[in-house]
Amino acid sequence: MSLLKIFYKKTSAIKESTEAVYLLAGLGNPGREYRETRHNIGFMMIDSFAARHNIKLNKVQNKAIVGVGRVNGVRVILAKPQTYMNQSGQAIAGLVRYYKVSLENLIVGHDDVDLPFQTIRIRPAGGSAGQKGMTSIIEQLGTQNFARLRMGIGRPPGQMDAAAYVLQTFTKAEKEMLGSFLDRAVEALQCYLNEGLETAMNRFNPTEKD
Repeated sequence: MSLLKIFYKKTSAIKESTEAVYLLAGLGNPGREYRETRHNIGFMMIDSFAARHNIKLNKVQNKAIVGVGRVNGVRVILAKPQTYMNQSGQAIAGLVRYYKVSLENLIVGHDDVDLPFQTIRIRPAGGSAGQKGMTSIIEQLGTQNFARLRMGIGRPPGQMDAAAYVLQTFTKAEKEMLGSFLDRAVEALQCYLNEGLETAMNRFNPTEKD
């Protein structure tokens, strides 16, 4: 190998080790029986983002299905934990350590029963609001200081238990709107990557009158 090739190889390695890496994670449960349930909307979001940007989710790493790619020059890691929802933190914390991701560059998408269906709310930090996947991530990372993209799935009807509700599939009417909902979530992630968290919050969070 020529000295010039060695130089360029070393330069490329140094650049890759120092550039910012973003981890975009979506929460859900593995397995065919959970694929289309409300609890898996985080997985759906990551699948939609990967398809939009031609990123292959083809690695199993740190207890997650992972895809690595670039979006407008930004290096991104896409992740779907395969530990079941209440242990999601094992996968996320492992990936944060492996890829040396700054917590400023981590965002987690998940379902939220406290938001109306189709509502997106982005937050820079905060508690889990009872979402077990987020509880696990906070415990494993030892901090609440990372961004989250909450995706509203609405409250369960009547006296239905929330744990049963999130494991049901979307209604026929909801399925008809699900594509546009996921498109907005993908656009919000793109905005976060390329324009920053504050801009994404201002653009996609509901206004007070909403």
